[in-house]
Amino acid sequence: MTIKIESYNPNWCTQYQIEQSLLQSILGSELLEIHHIGSTSIPQLKAKPIIDILCVVSDIRLIDAFNQDMLNIGYNPLGEYGLSGRRFFVKTANSQNEHTHHLHIFDVHNQNQIIRHLAFRDYLREHPKDAKRYEELKERLACIHSQDRHAYTNGKSAFIKEVEQQAQRYFNLTY
Repeated sequence: MTIKIESYNPNWCTQYQIEQSLLQSILGSELLEIHHIGSTSIPQLKAKPIIDILCVVSDIRLIDAFNQDMLNIGYNPLGEYGLSGRRFFVKTANSQNEHTHHLHIFDVHNQNQIIRHLAFRDYLREHPKDAKRYEELKERLACIHSQDRHAYTNGKSAFIKEVEQQAQRYFNLTY
């Protein structure tokens, strides 16, 4: 699966809204909040064309019961997928299994993870110079690691931690 960075596409917001409606219909009253996160949620930022969605639910233990419903709308359940207390789902397109959507579901009590994701997004929305640095880093990494998603992701981790710390100070957050 080739990593490709694309110019910002305003249709990403529309794609998120479509999924938002689907997820609300599946999760019903369990769903407390839903957010468009990740690079596709930051206007004018180049990104991999994968819509990241964060859902906050009242009880993460109940989410596994929705796995079949999630499969029915194209989301493959992957359990915690390396992050304790999360449920992670991937939606793919075409026979090459290209990711189109990543869904991160957290329990309302897992505020550290929820705030971390939202603060990162909001900080980059308000700081275009840092967003541009992030874009340039992603483009470099995509060139170097176009066939290695793990190396690409690892290459972003120091920058992400730096921005998370800046966001924490900027928004006066504790987590």
